Amino acid sequence: MDIKRFISCVIVLAVFLTGSYSVIAQDHAKIPSDKPGIIIGLVIGQMRQDYLFRYWNKFGNDGFKKLINEGTFCKNARFNYLFSQQGVGHATIATGTNPSDHGIIGKEWYASLPDKTVYSTLDDGVETVGGSYDAGRMSPSNLMSSTFADELKLSNNFRSKVFAVSLSPASVVFSAGHTANGAYWFDDVSGNFVTSSYYVDTLPVWAREVNSKNLADTYLDREWNTLLTIDKYTESLPDKNGYETGIKGVTTFPYDLSGLSKLKGKKRDYSMIRKVPFGNNLVKDFATSLIINEQLGDDEHTDIIIIGFDAMEQIGNLYGPHSVEVEDAFLRLDRDIAHFLKFIDENIGKENALVFLTAEHGVSYVPDFLNDVSIPAGYFNYNSALSLLGSYLNVLYGQGDWFKSYHAQQIYLNRRLIEDARIPLPEIQDVVSQFMLQFTGVVNTISAHTLQTTWFSEGIFEKIQNGYNQKRSGDVIINLRSGWVEKNGASTNHSSSYTYDTRVPLIWYGWKVGRGTVSREVDLIDIAPTISTFLNIAYPNTCTGRTIQELVK
Repeated sequence: MDIKRFISCVIVLAVFLTGSYSVIAQDHAKIPSDKPGIIIGLVIGQMRQDYLFRYWNKFGNDGFKKLINEGTFCKNARFNYLFSQQGVGHATIATGTNPSDHGIIGKEWYASLPDKTVYSTLDDGVETVGGSYDAGRMSPSNLMSSTFADELKLSNNFRSKVFAVSLSPASVVFSAGHTANGAYWFDDVSGNFVTSSYYVDTLPVWAREVNSKNLADTYLDREWNTLLTIDKYTESLPDKNGYETGIKGVTTFPYDLSGLSKLKGKKRDYSMIRKVPFGNNLVKDFATSLIINEQLGDDEHTDIIIIGFDAMEQIGNLYGPHSVEVEDAFLRLDRDIAHFLKFIDENIGKENALVFLTAEHGVSYVPDFLNDVSIPAGYFNYNSALSLLGSYLNVLYGQGDWFKSYHAQQIYLNRRLIEDARIPLPEIQDVVSQFMLQFTGVVNTISAHTLQTTWFSEGIFEKIQNGYNQKRSGDVIINLRSGWVEKNGASTNHSSSYTYDTRVPLIWYGWKVGRGTVSREVDLIDIAPTISTFLNIAYPNTCTGRTIQELVK
């Protein structure tokens, strides 16, 4: 063979082999490892499952649509207990069990021994780190169960890193679990992200640097106007309607956030960030910085971060699910998710990150709106009902403060007075239960005694039992009719077992997740055991959920 021709052949072969090696190496880099480098939970504060399809045509291709089109969509996911409230959903997702076992029965409850209301996250034994005095006195001490994050850390001698970020402490301390490296939430006084001495003694340098940028001020100096022209919001009621509470009485676009957030002098009402979609931007910004600076997903030990998009909570309550404000907020959230997924793909790799997206609860339609379209609905005025109950018990048993507290459709009786009066507790529980049943809007009542002595395997009483904890729940539980909500000053509310409150999205994406749809009913308690199965670790210690077999087969 001619020497020049031989050399040319060698060069071509070398180029070909080098190119082939490069392609093979690149493909190998995209092959998922045995375990994901990072697990990312995106938990939306308030999102009905039907929002996905109501706004589908207006979503971009790289947010919700990307998750569904490239991941596995559990189309019939729901919670299976009565009180769908903030913190309860996060605890349920993290522990793989219902409030009856994990103990977080609501945002707050009454405790008879100290005779006071207990806030689910409050811990007097810890201090705020990085903000105002009360903002950070929080911990997961009231959570009675371990979480899948706890079990992961126990499995590898605490080599995994676990964090959570959101606007509200109830969304992060239960998600992060007992053994987390850190949990961060927003302080309405300082406008900063803060944490608790439960986790660290001082904010990390990177967190202080993020806070120093005053991003909350930047977002609150903006105007909230619609992304699209107002006539494009065809899935919503007109912007001006009579069903919205709004922000300080303002119910139509545009919203001058600079003016609305101003207090006397130079002070600012930072709680405004919770009522506008820019609160989600703020959370995304902080979470992105955390992932980079804490080097999540960078070694052989799986890390976890749970990110809560809580701004949807107050927006939904203030405006209702048929509002332009809610639609616009979800269109913006779609963009935030798209931006975040791009960040994950470029910095960690889709094949190295297991992502799940869900919501803590849904929301009811605005009762006034339902009434106007001839669908039964209403507001339950519990103050009036309790006043009549007090008068009735005084006639029946004599003068006395026969009940101590009321929280989220639960009546807590004055057990000491009842014991002194030698009234059998089950008797007065049943009396109160029957009395409350007569009020318009109440469809079921049940006593604690009945829940403790009867096992329910289906229907509304099963859901009530799933949410009942003997140490923390009330003496009488009230279930409102569908379409009815407690009267609390907002346009609408949540805290029921009806599908508009409990049926939420559940989408899996990334590491070893194929494209598909799971049409059967999936309980949100199934998330924790599914993740535990992926990681080959123990289930959380009170877990009652089941692995979603379609994902792990």
